[in-house]
Amino acid sequence: MCGIAGVIYDDRSRAVQPEELKRMSDTLTHRGPDDEGFFVDQNVGLAMRRLNVIDLVTGHQPISNEDGSVWIVFNGEIYNFPELRRELESKGHRFSTNTDTETIVHAYEEYGEDCVKKLNGMFAFAIWDQRLRKLMLARDRLGVKPLYYFLNERALVFGSEPKAVIEHPEVPAALDLEALDSFLTFEYVPAPLSIFQGVKKLPAGHVLVKQNGKVSIRRYWEIPYTERQTSEEDLCQELGELLQDSVSRRLLSDVPLGAFLSGGIDSSTIVCLMAQAMNRPVKTFSIGFDDPSYNETQYARIVAQRFGTDHHELIIKPDVVNLVQHLLGFLSEPLADVSVFPTYLVSQLARRNVTVVLSGDGGDELFAGYEWYVADKIARYYQKLPGALRRRWIPLLMNCIPPSSQKKGAVNKLKRFVEGSALPASLRHFRWSTFMTEDKKSQLYSEELRGSVGRVDTCSRFVAYLDAVKEADPLWRAQFADIKTYLVDNILAKVDRMSMANSLEARTPFLDYRVVEFAAGLPSHLKLNGFQSKYLLKRCMAGKLPKEILHRKKEGFSIPIKNWLKKELRPLMEDVLSEQRIKREGLFNAPYIEKLKADHLKGAANNSHQLWPLIVFECWRDKYLH
Repeated sequence: MCGIAGVIYDDRSRAVQPEELKRMSDTLTHRGPDDEGFFVDQNVGLAMRRLNVIDLVTGHQPISNEDGSVWIVFNGEIYNFPELRRELESKGHRFSTNTDTETIVHAYEEYGEDCVKKLNGMFAFAIWDQRLRKLMLARDRLGVKPLYYFLNERALVFGSEPKAVIEHPEVPAALDLEALDSFLTFEYVPAPLSIFQGVKKLPAGHVLVKQNGKVSIRRYWEIPYTERQTSEEDLCQELGELLQDSVSRRLLSDVPLGAFLSGGIDSSTIVCLMAQAMNRPVKTFSIGFDDPSYNETQYARIVAQRFGTDHHELIIKPDVVNLVQHLLGFLSEPLADVSVFPTYLVSQLARRNVTVVLSGDGGDELFAGYEWYVADKIARYYQKLPGALRRRWIPLLMNCIPPSSQKKGAVNKLKRFVEGSALPASLRHFRWSTFMTEDKKSQLYSEELRGSVGRVDTCSRFVAYLDAVKEADPLWRAQFADIKTYLVDNILAKVDRMSMANSLEARTPFLDYRVVEFAAGLPSHLKLNGFQSKYLLKRCMAGKLPKEILHRKKEGFSIPIKNWLKKELRPLMEDVLSEQRIKREGLFNAPYIEKLKADHLKGAANNSHQLWPLIVFECWRDKYLH
């Protein structure tokens, strides 16, 4: 696992300066504290930071082919590299290391740009072909590993994180207002945007090639949709075999490994399959908070006891103010998903014992585990109610009921559902991930900001994903859209940044592309059966997981942010969202923010999903733009 960066100038006489590469690389030290490496070929420069995981002795990067004409810097893991290496050796390729990185180099020699189709893993890499004077950037199919780039008429600059890209003198650190609008709407910045003007995310499953002054970007993989007609019993067996193989492949490591264990069905499934594949106890890691409604450690203990894991658990009440400032150092793009806190803390706990962990991320998107898939079903009945009841009287009733301080509950869910039902029909699936409606933004934004972003349809790319698989049923269309947006740009970004902040590698067995393609072909009733989510996965794991885990409700990995804003985080909120500051900066309407704060503090409304993103943005702005 590494952090990578680099640059290519259009002017071949413009030499890359080693100190520029070094500054870019230094911003990624947390991603690779064990080693660094550089390659310069006149107008081209590659840099990397390495976390030692596979081939601790000869795995230094950059790595080249036999004659030094092809060079690579690589972030990730290739899980099928042993068999791919044998295939390449049979074709005459000679290897000088035991690392998966070199396998990509020889696969490129053999298959060209299509080498990415041969790889099963998580990856972001850059290959420099000296003979063809060609730079190739690639990102894995699901976007587990990040890759950012900046392009103008003089240079292409790239890096694992935006702060590496903006460290290059060619790249200005300027705010992208369209990205800001998207961030405040969804709490994350969707690809291909980034929060920095001119800096883009390479989309998942894409390659970028720069050659002879021209740049092309193309997709090399898409999730295929063909509904399977196999029997339920056969599908159940196939899923079990696929997951076991995916987990077993991800146990390849020359350093200690373990697993995140929340006690939900996804992480419990991974631990169960690890226990079956390993000849020693699995090291598992869980954290909880002192607020009982945010503490799920009792479920993790049930699983740990069932499989005899070497379990590590921590109940915490962190110093949240200092933790916010610390975490922002690893978020060079704002992310307001509050589960960054527990993800960072459980990564910190795990890193004391291991260098690699397996996680259950992706299971909810593939097997319809989120509550909003059930909400979509309920909404079809709700929409049959009289219009006046839906649009006026029920919302008025919901506004009269104060929010609950607990993590979840009937009141909080119902208020969110009713609010989402007021959205246009095309956006109702995103009721759970849209946190700033157009009406609220019109009150929040200054006249200048409204003028700048008013012509942009923030949600158009989300609706486009819903329409991308028109032949599919409504459930898979919604899942497909979530995989392309929420999963890659929120969930995976969060896990990557927070694990890498602790120099910890996180692997995601559910996101093996074979498992994804399998899930895409499942009939919807095998994912959401009535109102039972993850139907086939639960049947597959029946008899293997404790009943308490199979039948518990999904809770999610969260923190009591709405309560912290009233207590521990209130001084920070009052500081960065002060009326004087907001007026000085000119982006937002200060009186509206004052009302958001006042209503939240007195318990009249839960405005945490409006206030917290604003706090994150203002703290980010202080760090990266001032």
